[in-house]
Amino acid sequence: MAYEELAKKIVANVGGKENVNSVTHCITRLRFKLKDEEKANTETLKNMEGVVTVMKSGGQYQVVIGNHVPDVYEQVLKEGNLGNVAESSDDSGEKGSAFDQFIDLISGIFQPVLGVLAATGMIKGFNALFLALGWLEEASGTYQVLNATGDTLFYFFPIFLGYTAAKKFNLAPFIGMAIGGALVYPSMAGLADAEALYTLFEGTVFASPVVLEFLGIPVILPPGGYGSTVIPIIFAAFFASKVEKSMKKVIPDVVKLFIVPFATLLIAIPLTFIVIGPIANIVANLIGAATLAIYNFSPVVAGLVIGGFWQVFVIFGLHWGLVPVAINNMSVYGYDPILALSFIASFAQTGAIIGVMLKTKEQKVKTLSVPAIISGLSGVTEPAIYGISLPLKKPFIISCIGGALGGAALALIGTRSYIASGPGVFGYTSFLNPEVSGLGTVPLVIAISVAGLIFGAVVTYLVGFGKLFEENEVATDQGIESKPVTEGAVIQANGETYIEKEVLASVMEGNVIPLSQVKDEAFSSGAMGKGVAVEPINGKVVSPVNGEVTVLFLTHHAVGVKSDEGVEVLIHIGMDTVQLDGKGFTPHVKVGDKVKAGQLLIECDLDIIRDAGYSTVTPVIVTNSDEYLDVITTDEKAIKSSDHLMTVVI
Repeated sequence: MAYEELAKKIVANVGGKENVNSVTHCITRLRFKLKDEEKANTETLKNMEGVVTVMKSGGQYQVVIGNHVPDVYEQVLKEGNLGNVAESSDDSGEKGSAFDQFIDLISGIFQPVLGVLAATGMIKGFNALFLALGWLEEASGTYQVLNATGDTLFYFFPIFLGYTAAKKFNLAPFIGMAIGGALVYPSMAGLADAEALYTLFEGTVFASPVVLEFLGIPVILPPGGYGSTVIPIIFAAFFASKVEKSMKKVIPDVVKLFIVPFATLLIAIPLTFIVIGPIANIVANLIGAATLAIYNFSPVVAGLVIGGFWQVFVIFGLHWGLVPVAINNMSVYGYDPILALSFIASFAQTGAIIGVMLKTKEQKVKTLSVPAIISGLSGVTEPAIYGISLPLKKPFIISCIGGALGGAALALIGTRSYIASGPGVFGYTSFLNPEVSGLGTVPLVIAISVAGLIFGAVVTYLVGFGKLFEENEVATDQGIESKPVTEGAVIQANGETYIEKEVLASVMEGNVIPLSQVKDEAFSSGAMGKGVAVEPINGKVVSPVNGEVTVLFLTHHAVGVKSDEGVEVLIHIGMDTVQLDGKGFTPHVKVGDKVKAGQLLIECDLDIIRDAGYSTVTPVIVTNSDEYLDVITTDEKAIKSSDHLMTVVI
């Protein structure tokens, strides 16, 4: 219930449910595939309370929410009636570049299992820790049950990925699961290490033992079988999707229900064992060898690059390109050194936020820092990045430097991940080598992460940074005569009698335009609240009420004032003027200033706005209008600053 209004506004501002092809979520983000991204009101979403920021990456329109994204996601599905497109694989609409499509493909396959993958990895990691500390014995029933709980997803990974890959490739999900199940079928897995009948390509690098034949055709199985593998099932699901599509075209409707999956499985599974699986296994080995070759060329350089740029990868969603590489390495070699090098980045970022909290004098920043620090220690850094460090710039750069140094340090001690575990403090157990007794490099990893935390905090505190909200200290201009606000009068409107709550004065001189005619759906739809707009003839923006400045955007294109009576007013100067990055706008107040009705808030150069191709139409919105019975706008067509503009009534 707490996120109903936010969900409604998000759906409205991504262009409505008719503009949504699919929607899913990860740890912190709603990930939309939109038919037309131009229909989305990106700046409105970025400035919306409850939204951290908006990113366009990997062919996805990503609305960053924070740790409570699962709750918002459920409300988005409900309020937008989007249950039919939840985790849909509809790829119509904008596709983006080939690289964007690749990232979208990888994230679409791995995102749905990410939470369970981290959870089972943590269970497996803690079980290994208990064994290393002597709290459990490997033969004990407790250890065996916990090991089965932690190992189940990774061992049967082809079945889980069969489902998600099938969803992505528009294949019937249960067919994808059936193919994955065949790859890990116990008797087939047992044959993988059986004595070879003969060897294909003997004497070459592609020499492969043949352990069985299908209709006289040799079948090559990788050592240990396909359990825990990643690439073979993805290739197989893609191939099966093409087979299924072809079968649907030729098989009569009356028998499609069972003949389509019958034909698809009968074609796809044997060909997966005979052709697709061996080729995919070679590709997996080549990817693993290539990444390890890069790492072995210079582990320290690899640590500097991955640790330093990891947070940049996260911002643009590019880190998804490394996730399957890491999982593939664990499958092929039993460990991964690549993704492990990014581990300190979240601690350096969290340390930077600690430095900001200790240094800043802005109370709002201190308040925002506390949940960002807690989230950062858990490995989820988006609230810290988008909400604090990236806008302040220097703390973000310092955290990247800390991540680079931490990555280099991890490389020096030969850190490797042996399981896919949780992020942040939940990830320490992923560095326990199951083949070696003791804690291995874990104590050193803990020490390096603490050092990264301290580095981020101390350097950020010493270097300093600017202000996040109260950027300008310009003196208040009170040159415009204020007009008193009338309260308590009885008014007649729409044939009814109301008690007047508060009169809002006009914020600019110009022509009055109904809000419904504003060419921005976020305002015209009323999603932001009731109000009216002004087409100004001069650039002086004044306060409509006696009250306090509560919001002043860094680009100074919008300002919010809360009246002494509690009416919250947002003044948005022009359309899309955030793109001017403050050019042409001069603020005369700062957040926290007390103002009078008619007092100058901002001066803007209308010619600069128009010359840049933007509209100067200025919506004036009562953002909490749902708390009042009505908001009645003036009937006047032309208006002067401080003339009556709107009346908020009980």
